[in-house]
Amino acid sequence: MVNLGLSRVDDAVAAKHPGLGEYAACQSNAFMKGMFTFVTGTGATLGLQMFIQRKFKYPFQWNVLVAVVTGSVASYWVTRVESQKCSNLWLFLETGQLPTDMGTDQRG
Repeated sequence: MVNLGLSRVDDAVAAKHPGLGEYAACQSNAFMKGMFTFVTGTGATLGLQMFIQRKFKYPFQWNVLVAVVTGSVASYWVTRVESQKCSNLWLFLETGQLPTDMGTDQRG
């Protein structure tokens, strides 16, 4: 058995897919970037709103709501982009071709 994060993968599966460890590391990195983006995006938006609130008075609950929604959207976008990069890496490791290379071969 091979450890892959918190789960265990059978040796036969790991031998069949030699790039599995790199893909798992890439996905882990993508999720950590997403979490970091959520925390920093929410904090930055909240700070910016507190700065703006000096001129425009509105309840604090709206600050928190808008900050969390902004952080969530930014986090989703970063995680989606990074996960797509990991998918491209996986395809490259499995086939030896990038996804754009496979599309051009099928036309000709």
